Amino acid sequence: MLGRLLGNAGAVSGEAIQRDFGRLLADNEQVYAGFKVIRDTWIFTDRRLILVDVQGMTGRKKEYLSIPYSKITMYSVETTGTFDLDAELKLWIGSNPQPIEKKFNKSVDVYAVQGLLTQFVK
Repeated sequence: MLGRLLGNAGAVSGEAIQRDFGRLLADNEQVYAGFKVIRDTWIFTDRRLILVDVQGMTGRKKEYLSIPYSKITMYSVETTGTFDLDAELKLWIGSNPQPIEKKFNKSVDVYAVQGLLTQFVK
């Protein structure tokens, strides 16, 4: 599965994740995959999902949201359509009724992202 993910145009290499986000990782935390979503990045590790939200015009401001897989209660994937060219992923965290929503352009294989969630969310 990892080979399929690395063939994805939106995939980010493990080396790039270590270079750009290594300070976010705990000792011995293993990165499984990363996806570039416009300016944002999603990082799947063996412990959690890290969402990097790039903000502002210059992109210097960033929010890092760390979500333990055990806190993801539900997720949904909406694929692209004839007129809607973006796929959408929704994550429900804990008892919060409002999901985190992210749109993916066609460079990201939303099925690969969903596959990782299926693998890690228990």
